[in-house]
Amino acid sequence: MTSTKETKQSNRLANEKSPYLLQHAENPVDWYPWNDEAFEKAKKENKPIFLSIGYSTCHWCHVMAHESFEDEEVASLMNDAFVNIKVDREERPDIDGVYMQVAQMMTQRGGWPLTIIMTPDKKPFFAGTYIPKESRYNISGMMDLIPQIKKIWETDRSNIEEVIQKIEPALANLFVNVSGANLTEDALQSAFNQLSQRFDEKLGGFGSAPKFPAPHNLMLLLRIWKRNDDPWALRMVETTLEEMRKGGLFDQVGYGFHRYSTDAHWLLPHFEKMLYDQASLMMAYTEAYQLTKKSLYSDVVKEIFTYLTRDLMSPEGTFYSAEDADSEGVEGKFYVWSYEEIENILTEKETEVITRIYNIEPKGNFLEEATQEETGLNIPHITSSAKDIANEFSLDVNEFLEIVESARMKLFTEREKRVRPHRDEKILTDWNGFMIAALAKAGSALNDVDLVNAAEQAMKFLLENLMNEKGELYHRYSDGEVAHRAFLDDYAYIIYGLLELYEATFEPRYLERAKQLTDDMLLHFLDVDNGGFFFTADYSEELLVRRKDSYDGAMPSGNSIAMLNLIRLARFLGDNKYEDHATAIGKAFSSDINRSHSAFSMMLVGLDFALGPSFEIVIAGKPENDDTREMLDQIRKNFIPRKIVLLRGTEKQSRAITELAPFTKYHEPLHGKATAHICVDHNCKLPTTDLVNMMKLIGEEFH
Repeated sequence: MTSTKETKQSNRLANEKSPYLLQHAENPVDWYPWNDEAFEKAKKENKPIFLSIGYSTCHWCHVMAHESFEDEEVASLMNDAFVNIKVDREERPDIDGVYMQVAQMMTQRGGWPLTIIMTPDKKPFFAGTYIPKESRYNISGMMDLIPQIKKIWETDRSNIEEVIQKIEPALANLFVNVSGANLTEDALQSAFNQLSQRFDEKLGGFGSAPKFPAPHNLMLLLRIWKRNDDPWALRMVETTLEEMRKGGLFDQVGYGFHRYSTDAHWLLPHFEKMLYDQASLMMAYTEAYQLTKKSLYSDVVKEIFTYLTRDLMSPEGTFYSAEDADSEGVEGKFYVWSYEEIENILTEKETEVITRIYNIEPKGNFLEEATQEETGLNIPHITSSAKDIANEFSLDVNEFLEIVESARMKLFTEREKRVRPHRDEKILTDWNGFMIAALAKAGSALNDVDLVNAAEQAMKFLLENLMNEKGELYHRYSDGEVAHRAFLDDYAYIIYGLLELYEATFEPRYLERAKQLTDDMLLHFLDVDNGGFFFTADYSEELLVRRKDSYDGAMPSGNSIAMLNLIRLARFLGDNKYEDHATAIGKAFSSDINRSHSAFSMMLVGLDFALGPSFEIVIAGKPENDDTREMLDQIRKNFIPRKIVLLRGTEKQSRAITELAPFTKYHEPLHGKATAHICVDHNCKLPTTDLVNMMKLIGEEFH
């Protein structure tokens, strides 16, 4: 390491590719990445390990870094007492998942930055999240905590051993699950009841502040509506989708959704933007559009796509991970506006219109406790309909919307001159797989080839760059480097993307690759004894425990997505062994699900498909012919969640599909016309060339 007067001294993180680790490369803390060298040093010097886990767009990670890790005084104490290790939770979700569970057990809370102090053999005895430099109220600060830990380590090791002996068995028991009973339709009703009780009738969403989008809850409710025709299920979905789009949670000027709302009104967001939130919300708005045909929902899908392609797409066509909440050291500074600023940018008429529709006030429009250093700042959000406001101005609604759009574009152009939030440019297989699935699904439903092309381009990069010549899948690509063999979520989400891409393009290679990766996932991750999948593979680094996740957090769990994939793949291929594994997932986690049904929404989406009625649809016909296209368009534009569609199109497609799915061998066109061969709950109906009859067989009206 070199040091000059002009440059700070770098630590070992300078050689890493993780944007988060590189943010700490010039800290005076003697950071190590997670590697053997760090643990060997700890053993040799008989020091505990200070493990700090975070991610590059995490606001409180930045705060702790600035207060403590950039501080010479704190760093000196840390370097003396510990061997210090930094981990990017998005690169190593295996490490983060285990130690986050430890933190939740020890402190009844979790979050990032995650702070763990542990022995050189990785056994934790202290856990916390954000720790201030100085003690305040009942929170020990770093300046007090570090000497205390050092003293206990040197003089009272028995105390540490006592803590460890309590944690180890509790942690081990946490991931022991014995296969239970099959899930039934009662589980769907219980989840519906729980979501109903928590639903905010006026503002949408579930619970009070903070409010998370949780689109998988909405996807489950749409399926419950489909099953029971309960208007309340649809009301919960529509109110939530509409209120989120109107609120500050949505970037009204530049599009895309922020992470979550700190208040109940969707007004004041945590301004971070995550790739996976764009994916899951695109899914929910797409399905709502299929069901209601409301242009609001398809417009939101296109707005998310605009944001993605402009701000999160790499030159190769994949998607970066996230954008920070902070710029210039202030959360949200990039996104907020003063009234005077808007007056200076827009014409008088535009100012009148935009300040009315976006609720821009001279004194500012959001809560005083917001962490802004200035006053009089505004978060654009909508509380009245465009039609109502147009009437106030005696304008035709289309004329009014033209003024809004012109003004919005001026504000956007001006905003682009500001200092942008940091963008995390690593490519993650699971998050990209999720985004690909959303784009393929949306492109198919909206008949928008641009979305499907974007999904194909991203998948091409993943398959060419995050899978080696042996067929081994990897988790992360950053700055030309591929690292970390894949975890369960990488397999589950890339398979999800492949299945959606098959139905969007009917290219058999996507279905073939989905089968191959599913077989690999079963080989490396399956819990043979109890069903379900471990998060880590048989090739992964051994940690304190080999955990199994089922709970749906910000992203649905790998087991939830795998369950849905396996059911769909079984129906695509006519191979029940895949559905048997899906059933085993439900049984493996049935006890957990029965304790809190609504915490497992995406797994219940899979259950909904398995319970049926479900449809296997084979369309036989030339892809370029109008009658074939009309059949596919009718299916795609409707909300038919419990279905798979195969196409026996060109001779090459038909040959490939027959090889993958032998049951399609005799599904031919009748009388030279496009023909739908439909099976309902494994019972096959007579083939039909009539569009109205085809839709009737799958329980839909012809539109």
